[in-house]
Amino acid sequence: MTEAFLAVIAGLILLAWSADRFIEGAAITARYFGMPPLLIGMVIVGFGTSAPEIVVSAHAAVQGNPGIALGNAYGSNITNIALILGLTAMISPIVVQSQVLRKELPVLAAVTALAALQLQNGEISRGDAGVLLGVFGALMSWAIWQSLQKKTDALGTEIEQELKSQTMPIRRAFFWLVIGLVLLIVSSRMLVWGAVAIAQGFGVSDLIIGLTIVAIGTSLPELASSIIATRKGEHDIALGNVIGSNLFNTLAVVGIAGMIHPMMVEADVLSRDIPVMGALTLSLFVIGYGFRGPGRINRIEGTLLLTCYIGYNTYLVTTTFG
Repeated sequence: MTEAFLAVIAGLILLAWSADRFIEGAAITARYFGMPPLLIGMVIVGFGTSAPEIVVSAHAAVQGNPGIALGNAYGSNITNIALILGLTAMISPIVVQSQVLRKELPVLAAVTALAALQLQNGEISRGDAGVLLGVFGALMSWAIWQSLQKKTDALGTEIEQELKSQTMPIRRAFFWLVIGLVLLIVSSRMLVWGAVAIAQGFGVSDLIIGLTIVAIGTSLPELASSIIATRKGEHDIALGNVIGSNLFNTLAVVGIAGMIHPMMVEADVLSRDIPVMGALTLSLFVIGYGFRGPGRINRIEGTLLLTCYIGYNTYLVTTTFG
């Protein structure tokens, strides 16, 4: 059991560090080849912050641990909204200026509803996974089209300013891109092995471990980048990290895992986790859209989100070990 705990701790640390290197290397490499800043923010950074979830869930599916794969994806969505946005809004209220992000908020709500509908029969089949990946491909096409328009957007402006502050040479950026990806794979293997061993040792389901330890660990890149962004006043980047990551998690992460290995869904996912994820997503749409102007997540709303996260995890622990 000690080895399992050490593997999880080392895996989480290495996962967070390698994801940061991967994102930085990918963004600078993309800029070097002339990719528009808005596209870097919507696709490259979105993929980079979700890379831990993708690698961990894919590896869990290969190993035949669907609970970790699903728990990681949906648990990360809950963590992104309730913990990450809650903390960042408490540090500094988040003002949503980007029109692109305001368009993505209802899309995220619709995608979450699609995920809930697919789970009604208690499984994620390869057909379900194909639908998720098809929707993901359509959204990526839309993101590319949006980024190629000449219209200015607050998110693109913030990404451009952030990229200008980076002075890393292209060779070093490409080096970290490759090394970051390799270490992501290595750390994910450590994390999944340790998480499964802990679950077996304590007699709890893989799902619970995926929703808690693994979800928090794979969300560390979003947590770090969102807090740093909001402290710089780059509020659209902070929110964009969460929206992009949740879209990737719901569509690509679950879709890839389901294609690798069709997954039976535990009843608790439908009765407990999906309603929580759906309610948080809907609340984010309501408070972040800004029907009469720029959206805004203030400190009170941030506190409520964080309280929901603490309450949800308390419920998981008490019902599992109580």
